[in-house]
Amino acid sequence: MFESLTQRLDNIFDRMRGKGKITEKDVADAMREVRQALLEADVNFKLVKQFVNKVQERALGAEVLASLTPAQHIIGIVHDELVEMLGGDDPEATKIKFAGEPPTILMLVGLQGSGKTTHAAKLAAYFRKNGQKVGMVAADMQRPAAVQQLQQLGRQLDIPVYAEPQGNKPVDITQRAVRWAREQALTVLILDTAGRLHIDDALMQEVATIRQRTQPQEVLLVVDAMTGQDAVRVADEFNKTVGLTGLILTKMDGDARGGAALSVRQVTGVPIKFMGTGEKTDALEPFYPDRLATRILGMGDVMTLIERAREQIDEKQALQMQKKMANASFDLEDFLQQMRQLRKMGSMSQLLEMIPGVGKALRDPEMKAALEDGKELKIAEAIILSMTAEERHNPDIINGSRKRRIARGSGTTPQEVNQLLSQFKDAQKMMKQVMGMQKGMGRGRLKQLRQLGGLGGLGGMGGGFGNFGGPGGLGL
Repeated sequence: MFESLTQRLDNIFDRMRGKGKITEKDVADAMREVRQALLEADVNFKLVKQFVNKVQERALGAEVLASLTPAQHIIGIVHDELVEMLGGDDPEATKIKFAGEPPTILMLVGLQGSGKTTHAAKLAAYFRKNGQKVGMVAADMQRPAAVQQLQQLGRQLDIPVYAEPQGNKPVDITQRAVRWAREQALTVLILDTAGRLHIDDALMQEVATIRQRTQPQEVLLVVDAMTGQDAVRVADEFNKTVGLTGLILTKMDGDARGGAALSVRQVTGVPIKFMGTGEKTDALEPFYPDRLATRILGMGDVMTLIERAREQIDEKQALQMQKKMANASFDLEDFLQQMRQLRKMGSMSQLLEMIPGVGKALRDPEMKAALEDGKELKIAEAIILSMTAEERHNPDIINGSRKRRIARGSGTTPQEVNQLLSQFKDAQKMMKQVMGMQKGMGRGRLKQLRQLGGLGGLGGMGGGFGNFGGPGGLGL
């Protein structure tokens, strides 16, 4: 979403990095460009003015101007102010508040078409994954088939849904649902209310009444981040009428300019608690202001990458993989397993953008498109699946005739089979080098190396993306 803004800011700071010393005029010129970049990204005008003034005031301090690395100081200041704009560094502000006595009630509100029903299911999946016993309530009596949609999502996720026939009042439905949740010993109950126009007084009053009767711990507004500054106005109106405790920004994987995401927290004073990053029910992330700030500045997001890896990688498999790498028995079957695990973590472009310094390489539209559709990984998977078990475990036996057979079976060419085998051998060499480095250094230095490479906590994937041939592997 912030690709254009990130590129603009990166270009501005690149020019500053080329200077040994920076003058007040350099700072003023850079801030003028930053202001323009934020306005083009559809950030609220008043907020842009405040942001630029704060950065400029801090950047003109004697410590920065006299520094040997003034550009780094200014980038740090911009990062700090972005974090502040997005909600500050208080981790408690973005956490869900749980009830002293179950169930904890989360009430979703928002405009028609903002994605409340889908995000009710995403939240349910998120809390269930974190050990909660979750239920959902179909309280949308306005939209045709809304109840059926939530019931279908509930069946897919194996999460119970409380629903009543059409004609019943949402206020009564939600009150009965709370009693049902207590009977079922649920710990989290998610209310999916009807979408409404924020100028519809009757429906807004209905939401306010539901809140009054059910006393939810959280009232979360689902905001479409692609609607621009209208999202800010919607959030402000709902907050005044209903009283919000948090926001969920959806479609953060879209191609909008992203200004709403930067504006809505500061304008409303309501913390952002989650981000929707895709269409699948697991495409929901807790919101961390500092992590989004580093993404916007092109500095990656290693912590989120590590968390995604931990969710997908089994610890026993990870230990087995480390042993195989240590004794050089890593084969194409293992290679295939790791490619599949990588694909579960998200698109290749999303993952590489989280690695510091790699984002610039993804500016080429053709490269990014290739990464998004995952074509290279699919080709590699087809080639490996066309091999016999013996060939996967011992690729050295694959001669010319075997390559032609594998190519026919996978719908590829012998040249593509050759390319995959070559990349696999390169990956093996890289793993041997990494394992050699690990044996030759102390624990403290090894930990630093893993953290710098984005390897800390990757569940023993052994050298990060080197296992997959690196960013240049698999034809990428």
